[in-house]
Amino acid sequence: MEVNHEFDDIRPYGGNEVTLVIQRLFRNPRLREYMIRFFPEIEWESFKSRLLPLKNIDDIQFKIVRPIIAALVEKNSTSLTGAGFENISENTPHLYISNHRDIILDATVLNLLLMNKGFITTEIAIGDNLMLSPWIEDIVRLNKSFIVKRGVSGRRILEISRHLSQYIHFAVKSKKESVWIAQREGRAKDSDDRTQDSLLKMLAMGGDKDFLENIRELNITPVSLSYEYDPCDFLKAKEFQQRRDNPEFKKSRLDDLVNMQTGLFGFKGDIYLKIGNPINCRLQKPDRSLNRNELAALVAGLIDNEIFLNYRFYPINYIAYDRLWGDGFFKEKYTSEDEKVFDAYLQKQLEKIDLPDKDIPFLTGKMLEMYAHPVKNQLYSRYCEPEGEAIRRIDN
Repeated sequence: MEVNHEFDDIRPYGGNEVTLVIQRLFRNPRLREYMIRFFPEIEWESFKSRLLPLKNIDDIQFKIVRPIIAALVEKNSTSLTGAGFENISENTPHLYISNHRDIILDATVLNLLLMNKGFITTEIAIGDNLMLSPWIEDIVRLNKSFIVKRGVSGRRILEISRHLSQYIHFAVKSKKESVWIAQREGRAKDSDDRTQDSLLKMLAMGGDKDFLENIRELNITPVSLSYEYDPCDFLKAKEFQQRRDNPEFKKSRLDDLVNMQTGLFGFKGDIYLKIGNPINCRLQKPDRSLNRNELAALVAGLIDNEIFLNYRFYPINYIAYDRLWGDGFFKEKYTSEDEKVFDAYLQKQLEKIDLPDKDIPFLTGKMLEMYAHPVKNQLYSRYCEPEGEAIRRIDN
């Protein structure tokens, strides 16, 4: 892996750093504590003897990370299916932009499927708010992750954004590494997946051409993730009420840890990931009269539309949509038994919410939205023109 020391503060580890970081990790007793706690089936001394001799990231991912994640997915899901690999090339780097359901698992699932298909894995953008201790940062940077700095002061936002964008351009164009990044900062807790214009403006900052050409250089490829069940749905609903009741509410570091653990180890049912069509083919005829804000909105619309069209749905999604907006529109997609199963699931998840003044109707509505919004957005994409006039001005 090529190392550019200009990005030492955020880049993944590489080169001779790998051996030193592995040795440092094994000197920290917390690693052993967490491995024994969360992966009791893994024999510690065997794990240590397999990891210590490794000297490069690819070996770590294929020999250590891949079997651990595969076992985790098998244990906590019914199935894992990937599609759309015909849309990518092994020799062409991509910037994968995906909807964001789970803090850790979204990018992990993509990389597991890529490894299973014989592709090189992606580098992963991960927020520094999740770096709860130095040894956790060591682990993620050994796993081809780079750090996105959050919560910086107003004066430094531009500087930090440009630095991050320059690194992503360096990774894609110079290292020829694919990169994964979520379409927004933080998860879309109501599953109304929308790419933030600010993300695209950041991505364009790292090139030396105009906005659209800088975006094209990254070869953006949308990715759609569908989880039959979201094990964090009750935590997301809880946070909605906390923010409603207290506009100043902010999650703690412990909240982030609980969300990460719940997402990783909770049951997800079927998992489906589809790699969409790269959007560059839609960006060949730019209308030069569009300003940067309009272009960012245009690109966001293209990404969102591709994500919406590639979801996979389950009875839970159709039931939730019908209860909120459908009035039986999808009644042929589920049975009365499916509804009983869904009602029992909702009740179980609502019981997990530990708030003193639980607003059951509000919490139920929020959980329904989480499963219904993807259906609503796909319907809109299929029967409307979500990109609007800006895209027509490019395509024509």
